Amino acid sequence: MTQRTLVLLKPDAVRRGLVGEILGRFEAKGLTIVAMEHRTIDPATADQHYAEHLERDFYPPLREFITSGPVVAMVLEGDEAVEVVRRLNGATDGRSAVPGTIRGDLSLSNRENLVHGSDSWESAVREMAIWFPDLD
Repeated sequence: MTQRTLVLLKPDAVRRGLVGEILGRFEAKGLTIVAMEHRTIDPATADQHYAEHLERDFYPPLREFITSGPVVAMVLEGDEAVEVVRRLNGATDGRSAVPGTIRGDLSLSNRENLVHGSDSWESAVREMAIWFPDLD
């Protein structure tokens, strides 16, 4: 089943110069870039994107991190794209993500973990509308 999903290359990925390497992994897997934009998240967009976490104690530092520099936001498309991206990304905590995944190979952090991928089809639809409202 062909799906679309939102992926964010977070400020640490941009700062470390890993955009090309990470993007290459998605493309090598066979995912297609439908939309892509380099921009800095404003606090209101961060709050909208992470709405389910607003009241959690870990959210203020996450908000500070995600707004700390530019991100690359993209919509990727492919067969079961939501799950494929989640598997490529690896476990949220880069310290425990398995080798071969983006986080397993390139991250040593739970918060600064390089990438975001929608966790479900419903989340993908909601997040794509936030980041790319004019996308068909």
